Amino acid sequence: MMRILINHSAVSQIQGRAPDRSAEEFHKRLPDYFRTPLIHLKKLAQKYGVGEIYLKDESHRLGLPAFKVLGASWAIWRTLTDVFGIELSTWNNLEQLRAQIKLLKPLKLVAATDGNHGRAVARMGRILGLAAHIFMPAGTVEARIKAIESEGAEVTVIEGGYDEAVAYAAEEQNDNTFLIQDTSWRGYEQVTRWVIEGYSTMLWEIEDASLEKGIREPDLVIVQIGVGALAAAVTAHYKRKRGNNPRIIGVEPANAACAMAAMKAGKVVSLTGMQDSIMAGLNCGTLADAAWPIIRQGIDCFLAIDDEWSRRAVRELYNEGIMTSESGAAGLAGLMAMLSEPEGENCRKYLNMNRDTSALLILTEGVTDPKGFRLIVDL
Repeated sequence: MMRILINHSAVSQIQGRAPDRSAEEFHKRLPDYFRTPLIHLKKLAQKYGVGEIYLKDESHRLGLPAFKVLGASWAIWRTLTDVFGIELSTWNNLEQLRAQIKLLKPLKLVAATDGNHGRAVARMGRILGLAAHIFMPAGTVEARIKAIESEGAEVTVIEGGYDEAVAYAAEEQNDNTFLIQDTSWRGYEQVTRWVIEGYSTMLWEIEDASLEKGIREPDLVIVQIGVGALAAAVTAHYKRKRGNNPRIIGVEPANAACAMAAMKAGKVVSLTGMQDSIMAGLNCGTLADAAWPIIRQGIDCFLAIDDEWSRRAVRELYNEGIMTSESGAAGLAGLMAMLSEPEGENCRKYLNMNRDTSALLILTEGVTDPKGFRLIVDL
């Protein structure tokens, strides 16, 4: 089962300045930086009847199993710059940066998470010598909790969902405790905008790799939504130019389709009840205010898919030798559902999809719940 909403008001170019390559310059100074691979899924393209499918594999990024550290690290850096005036030109390695930050202590980082964002904040805290306190929703799998604790962070699992965890984290901020959140609300937008900027490194890497390999620009980019920070980054990047830009498809769980709800309401709204999709990183009830204007203008089609499509996508990628989670596979899951379900016909026609269509997917994370992964792929 799948729900579709076509955004007939989507524009081909979003006005305003898209992020430059400043975040990439910063990321290249961090430990374990390398350009993650762009993988050609030729067999899956043939199986599902499109011209090409390329996958940006973010299962290993800066020593962590997900892309989230790109946004978290840049947002932390920009926060320190904004509050204390530290500049990129004043350090060439982490030892020099730590020496500067040591003079500013005691400082703490705080965030809410379903897993990867919180671990990324905790990892940056460990790298910079800062304490971190991470709030997580009820029902979070033990493996994700332990992963964050392994970074030296304090973890608090609250009674409630992701939105409630965000509220708990927000209450912790003060003059010495900085909230680093990838979602936003009125009065808290700037840090989330920095998170969105941080994801641009991944998108510039895709362009560089495509140029080197002679890969044409995609016709479609399929992106996971969640709170919307990644979707906003992708949309702003690919719709920054004049001309024939790629169409953007946003994917979210059927029971956590906060972007689709916002589009129908014409404003950000909060879903009621508990969001309990197995796509844990997309299990969000409220879209980020900072992401909403970009998503509203630029995403051409919204897909709300059942969990079973995500399971199928995990298995398809595993058969290709690629291991990922339900959230990581959600882009492929959305593409599979749209190409397979009768409900997808209107969207396929609207997007002019055919056997020559080139699609770009982002694998957002590796396996973050080994037990759940083994159950899906029947190991």
